[in-house]
Amino acid sequence: MDFTSAKELLTLCGQHNLPISEVMRRRECDLAGAEPAAVEQRMRRALAIMREAAHQPLDNPQKSMGGLIGGEAKKLLERRASGLSICGAVLSRAMTHAMAVMEVNASMGLIVAAPTAGSAGVVPGLLLALAEVYDFTDEQLLDGLFNAGAVGYLAMQNATVAGAVGGCQAEVGVAAAMAASAAVELLGGTPAQSLDAASTVLMNMLGLVCDPVGGLVEYPCQNRNAAGVANALAAAEMALAGIKQHIPFDDMLAIMYQVGRSLPAELRETARGGCAACPGLCQN
Repeated sequence: MDFTSAKELLTLCGQHNLPISEVMRRRECDLAGAEPAAVEQRMRRALAIMREAAHQPLDNPQKSMGGLIGGEAKKLLERRASGLSICGAVLSRAMTHAMAVMEVNASMGLIVAAPTAGSAGVVPGLLLALAEVYDFTDEQLLDGLFNAGAVGYLAMQNATVAGAVGGCQAEVGVAAAMAASAAVELLGGTPAQSLDAASTVLMNMLGLVCDPVGGLVEYPCQNRNAAGVANALAAAEMALAGIKQHIPFDDMLAIMYQVGRSLPAELRETARGGCAACPGLCQN
């Protein structure tokens, strides 16, 4: 069940009539020499950490170590509770959970780097929001995480998930691609539609720079996690509607990697360009 490209992954799905999640689950068992129960338990632990991080700041807002963020997730929760949210049931929840996870990360709490700490809110943000609206079970969410893991693995295998190498498109972009692919499977889409959604996300976030203020994974990182779930949701909706992505995921990864390597050093996690170089913000 091993694969190193999206094309190989889709071939395995077709040959064995399996969703992406199950191919990834069996791959982990094969390569680790582990029993399915052990692999499942590790993923269940990851889900528990994600859920805790996504909810903790809603009751107890977390002030970041750098002081740039803290309390944003609760504000979104209160706005939705007031009935004034313009984002709808899934997106409003997903943004809230994504920003909550980033509060936990920036306050040195426990998170799951999916695929990185700076993009850790996107996958749990969207999957937990979908679970709340569509009543998905934890077993279904585990399928979503295995699906997302396959996409993240392909990005690490064939491109990068490091902001210092490829900009924020490689961090929040890949996280959003993972979330979109997982959402498509959870909502009944095919493996091909999952990877179409992942490709669409990277296309839409192509060129996004990494410019953390003060070199801290706080701002604008938290805002971009919220934007990442919105991008993922839009891509999943398009894929489920049958809108074909003309650039295969393998090719889109290569494009993303090339664009990332072309970004100037100032826009790749050095805090010397973009938002990080804003005079007024630096003074504050």
